[in-house]
Amino acid sequence: MQRRFLGLTAAVAALGMTVSLAGCGSSSGSGDGVTLKLVAADYDVAGGESSKKYWADLTAAFEAENPGIKVDVQIESWNDVDRKVAEMVKAGKAPDIAQIGAYADYAAADKLYSADQMLSIPVQSNFLPPLTDAGEMKRTQYGLPFVASTRLLFYNKELFEDAGISGAPGTWEELAEDAELLKQNTDVDYPFALPLGPEEAQAETMMWLLSGGGGYTDELGRYAIDSQQNIDTFEWLKENLVEEKLTGPVAPGKLNRKDAFAAFTRGDVGMLNGHPSLLQAAEKAGIDVGKVALPGRSGPADTTMGVADWIMGFKQNGHRTEIGKFLDFLFTDENVLEFAGQNDLLPVTVSAQEEMKKDPEHADLKEFLEVLPGSVLPPVGKTSWASASENIKKNIGDAVGPGGSPARTLDRISQDARAAESAE
Repeated sequence: MQRRFLGLTAAVAALGMTVSLAGCGSSSGSGDGVTLKLVAADYDVAGGESSKKYWADLTAAFEAENPGIKVDVQIESWNDVDRKVAEMVKAGKAPDIAQIGAYADYAAADKLYSADQMLSIPVQSNFLPPLTDAGEMKRTQYGLPFVASTRLLFYNKELFEDAGISGAPGTWEELAEDAELLKQNTDVDYPFALPLGPEEAQAETMMWLLSGGGGYTDELGRYAIDSQQNIDTFEWLKENLVEEKLTGPVAPGKLNRKDAFAAFTRGDVGMLNGHPSLLQAAEKAGIDVGKVALPGRSGPADTTMGVADWIMGFKQNGHRTEIGKFLDFLFTDENVLEFAGQNDLLPVTVSAQEEMKKDPEHADLKEFLEVLPGSVLPPVGKTSWASASENIKKNIGDAVGPGGSPARTLDRISQDARAAESAE
């Protein structure tokens, strides 16, 4: 999945920032004279240098403990990092380590070390199970989760009070009723914001499919986008929210996630599906935010969508041992918590998650932490997912638009996904 799935594709500064801790030499297997090249994404959407400082501090500490290994870190904007790594690999100059949005194409091309070739057993076994599963291709883990996120229903408490609503919705029916009360009793623009525009429609879609008991794949991992459960979910959305004019002045198929989030921080949205980074932005803007598990048909949804960004080790330079030492160091609780905490994201390991739960500084992330272990991630282990995701972004809005047909739209998307899957 692209980093935009975590909500941070907004303009980021300092393209091509570099933390260079240079050295030279070839691998001896023991770390003597080895320089690891690491390309990482910039998470600092405010234009600061928090990502640069994190990697500088981390690599300095690592080098102090491993004097035979140097680390050269190149930081790129999320707008560019996946493309830059792809260009490096194509040119035969793959980095040793890349922290980017997707791993599947490189794993399929046999360019990556598997997790068990790099990591110690305690580190490999410490990842949260849904993140481990999502990092696997053909039952072998190649993608290591770097940071994670998940989704909850956000609502504006002040608008709820103004509308006479006493509590958060737990079912779809209650959500529609609350949206109607917001429409009738306040001047809010978007009673419920439904961003099915091309920026991140694949995420919003997945949240609704899961809350309706479906999903992108079946129990065998095959695409099932056109399942009856999924069709029923989108028919409910169309009939009960969109056609009742409860989704605001911009058609869902034209509404992008970043615009919906910005409207929420302005107080123009009653409810939407949000993630931890939006929570911070909304609270800074003075919005009193309520957050609960996503509503389902008859009660809170059994599961929600999880998201992860990935880090991986490339085979090309033969630095397997040194890469493993660095990654074992990276995934210590201290380092995992430092990065997740400074970016309002969730730690990817069991032990770090337990530590964050106990930290009062992160009390506002409690609900996210509770649902992450049971979350479902998109099928990022499929090389066909990239094309399927783009197809969803471009077309899913048609399902709820004027004259749209959920069955027809989902069938078309599903057929294309299955065709791409069969070519894997």
